[in-house]
Amino acid sequence: MLVNILIVGSGGREHALGWKIAQSPNVKQIYYAPGNGGTANNVDISSDDITGLAKFAQEKNCVTIVGPEVPLSNGIVDEFVKRGLRIFGPTKDAARIESSKIWAKNFMKRNGILTARFEVFDEPKKAIKFANSVDFPLVVKADGLAAGKGVIVCNNSSEAVSAIEQMLIQKNFGNAGSKIILEERIDGVEASFIAISDGITAYPMATSQDHKRIYDGDKGPNTGGMGTYSPTPVIDAKLEDEIQKNVIEKTISSMKNEGITFKGFLYAGIMVKDGKPYVLEFNARMGDPECQPIMMRMDSDLLEYIQASIDGTLSSLPKMSWKKQSAVCVVLASKGYPDSYQKNEEISGLDDVTPNSQVFHSGTVEKNGKILTNGGRVLGITAIGETLESAIANAYLRASKICWPSKYCRTDIGKKGLNWHK
Repeated sequence: MLVNILIVGSGGREHALGWKIAQSPNVKQIYYAPGNGGTANNVDISSDDITGLAKFAQEKNCVTIVGPEVPLSNGIVDEFVKRGLRIFGPTKDAARIESSKIWAKNFMKRNGILTARFEVFDEPKKAIKFANSVDFPLVVKADGLAAGKGVIVCNNSSEAVSAIEQMLIQKNFGNAGSKIILEERIDGVEASFIAISDGITAYPMATSQDHKRIYDGDKGPNTGGMGTYSPTPVIDAKLEDEIQKNVIEKTISSMKNEGITFKGFLYAGIMVKDGKPYVLEFNARMGDPECQPIMMRMDSDLLEYIQASIDGTLSSLPKMSWKKQSAVCVVLASKGYPDSYQKNEEISGLDDVTPNSQVFHSGTVEKNGKILTNGGRVLGITAIGETLESAIANAYLRASKICWPSKYCRTDIGKKGLNWHK
């Protein structure tokens, strides 16, 4: 049966999900709310307007797929289910695994999921005293949602004290930082592991490695992600099995034991140290920009798996199949991101197509037939190649054709994967 799809969100992840779902023979029409300059059939409803989205989904008889974390943490799934609408994603309760880092850390602790040592604080004096008393470097994390920027990795106690002051005294992260976690910094290699679950069964997606810092060589502040590649050699077959069993499946079954059914994409940010996978954080949705290369490598019909997740019938499908090739996503941002940056700059070169590549829009808007910048992360230039090296070359070739006055990108996306082999 042909279905209409409503994709909630406006980023590169949503554009990539729609691009992949459009390949399914079972799709009639795809709508994006609110979408961006690169998506068609955009609906002028904010991703936070749960009532408006529900009315639209009901009217057009849509299966709804939620991209970003905020509507999930606000209970969009609960509201749609209450109205008898089909929606893919976790409930408000299940989304706490992302919306409260403190809840997630305590969940891991009580269920024996490997994660760094941590303490929770809401008083600056006590937090600063703790930071000055430990003999290991810390990571300071805001409890709530902070658009991927609420994590400060510290090298020493004075950096930790400064991060504590930013969150608990200066309130730089608003309510998200009213409670914080001080966590032991684990120095290893980071990778992303995403699975799709129906609350009982969980199937792994392709592995990937994100580049979170703004500058080459992983320097500068954290961002929502400056680029990524898939698969990553950091996670070999043995480690993949271990993460699948001891992180993903353990999380799904432990949540079930606590009365929570997790349906949707479960994302584990993993730090590999001495061959062991430590969970840095969980997200209750697909990663962005991890989604872009994962979708380019996916051979299976994504919509089939989404429908099975909603219905609780995932185990009736085979595991997903993937292209052997590598895929790379280079994020083109506006200079100044993740702080302040220019908007409304005209983008040229989008029609200069190169083989094996796709442009996924993120912070763009279409005005009078022109595509303008409208965010910090503007485009995700994604390409596939027989090897990681050729995928990197293909992505940067396409990226070089696209221009606007304040365009910025890292020049080393995917190099970690090449160096790993060496």
